[in-house]
Amino acid sequence: QVQLVESGGGLVQAGGSLRLSCTVSGRTFSIYAMGWFRQAPGKEHEFVAAISRGGGNSYYIDSVKGRFTISRDNAKNTVYLQMNSLKPEDTAVYTCNARDYVDNFWGQGTQVTVSS
Repeated sequence: QVQLVESGGGLVQAGGSLRLSCTVSGRTFSIYAMGWFRQAPGKEHEFVAAISRGGGNSYYIDSVKGRFTISRDNAKNTVYLQMNSLKPEDTAVYTCNARDYVDNFWGQGTQVTVSS
């Protein structure tokens, strides 16, 4: 069925930028609303950002507003998370999520580490 593969994580210094990508295979991408979540060791799984099926609506958790931008390219079956002005507290495993009207699907995650 549907598979999600994230990429783009890495180690950056505070104030730096990364762009995460999540490519979906197996189903028609435009069916899915897409989102990004994150989890740091010892912390709860946390919603970060989401984008609607057509890309016309987006939502962000307050702590990343103005710094992160979610976007999607339905022709490439890919959702992106552009992360600017990164802070050490952004350090986490970032996981891609796809949801239709019934089911949720998850990728395996990509590590983002921000050093001070």
